[in-house]
Amino acid sequence: MANQFAGTLRSAWMLVRAIAVISSSIATIVSTMLPLFLYSSLSIPYLTAIFILLAIGAFLIHGLLTHAFNDYADYLSGTDAHSPAILSGGSRVLQTNAMSLKSLWLVGKWLAISLIGAAVLCFIFGYFKVGVLLLIGVFAAASYSLPPLSLSYKPFLGEWISLFPSIFSLGIGGAWLALGTVPEWALQNAFINAMICLAWVMVHHIPDREADMQASPEKRTTVVWFTRKFGSPYAHMPAVCYLAVSALSIFWLGSERLEAAIGLAILMAASLILVSRMDNSNPEHVSAVEKTLLLIAMINAGWLGIFI
Repeated sequence: MANQFAGTLRSAWMLVRAIAVISSSIATIVSTMLPLFLYSSLSIPYLTAIFILLAIGAFLIHGLLTHAFNDYADYLSGTDAHSPAILSGGSRVLQTNAMSLKSLWLVGKWLAISLIGAAVLCFIFGYFKVGVLLLIGVFAAASYSLPPLSLSYKPFLGEWISLFPSIFSLGIGGAWLALGTVPEWALQNAFINAMICLAWVMVHHIPDREADMQASPEKRTTVVWFTRKFGSPYAHMPAVCYLAVSALSIFWLGSERLEAAIGLAILMAASLILVSRMDNSNPEHVSAVEKTLLLIAMINAGWLGIFI
């Protein structure tokens, strides 16, 4: 029994892919919650409770649910079987026999049902905002990987209809729950962090582009679309575009958040240089750049959180 429990925990840990969740989801939560801890008169226990609630939601939805559905869909299409599997290629719970395909589906299915049920209870008992955040997260996870939408298999749609709303809503969630409204600085932080998240996800897809092309149906990510349209040397251009949008946000921050704008400009300049010089044909190099982008994403989230 103890060995079975330990095995279950190991499988769950593999599936969650904690580094990705921490560097994107938890980072964007911190980016909005940190100013409230530092500069608001709200009580620390109250803010801590909101942070814990959002963090649990992030691990359940962005960690377990999203990856369960994504691993399930990508296993069926065959793309994960051809992945170089350095950082990309799924959690590998199926390939290492840590979980069966049926078990993985049941985890995703029942977790989604439980979260929808929790959202309904939130609406019944007056926790409207929490319910909305839960439903956005579940929709994003399901629509990204599962039919009939399977948006991760369609260029641009996966990141804009599924990924962006999910990470952006999580980013504004702290301020929305704590203040009842969303100030401009929270909108700015959430938008910028979401764009950086989109950028590193595009880098994440680069080593898998050949595997995605061999999938059935073809996993036509934005990276695959750029590769087919312009050639492999341009596979990094989606990431460049999203980083450029993040960099241009310095004009939105303006002189009112000068320190935040300067830090963002430096970090985005470094990111753009890294991605522009990346060897798209070398999965190890691409994965090394992705790790650096994850670190930059966390630094940027904290920086924006301090200087509002």
